[in-house]
Amino acid sequence: MQPRYTDTGVFIAFEGGEGGGKSTQSELLADWLGERGHTVLLTREPGGTAVGQQVRSIVLGHETGDLSARTEALLYAADKAEHVDSLLLPALADGQIVITDRYVDSALAYQGAGRTLDVAEVEQINRWATADLRPHLTVVLDVDPLVGLARFEGADRIESEPLEFHQRVRQGFLDLAARDREHYLVLPATDSPEAIHAAVRNAVEPWLVRAS
Repeated sequence: MQPRYTDTGVFIAFEGGEGGGKSTQSELLADWLGERGHTVLLTREPGGTAVGQQVRSIVLGHETGDLSARTEALLYAADKAEHVDSLLLPALADGQIVITDRYVDSALAYQGAGRTLDVAEVEQINRWATADLRPHLTVVLDVDPLVGLARFEGADRIESEPLEFHQRVRQGFLDLAARDREHYLVLPATDSPEAIHAAVRNAVEPWLVRAS
């Protein structure tokens, strides 16, 4: 399957470990683009659809308990399939700018590297689930897990995993970015939100000619 980048719209994903500020930066970018007159779809995975909300409660809720790593990977892939078909593709076909907080890279980093599943197999499942739709730009907010995990209280099921798990996840994201520098921007999450937002704007600007 060949990588698929849509000819209409702009697709931007924010990725990275826990506590990196993905939600904050996604919202800042959406606000900036909206002020410039662009139509923006801001969403997240899992949870961007009604089905996704149910998947999110399963994979992140402590009440779920232990899951087979393969079960977890398939649940995340199911969320992505529904997300792409019902939200992302229609918005991109309409020329909108789509911003998602997490996408396929999170599955490769968390369920692949983190859970020590075969990353190639996890990728095959997720590329099929998303019809190999890829972001024009993926912003990786890189953070040391010791720093990121200390930024919030009330950890969910995934956030509660041991430090070694989150260290593997971090390296997984960095490995993905190193493979495709044309479509990735890696930024230190310890920079100020303002500095990160400025860097993101500079990287996004060249893509805006594709948006309505």
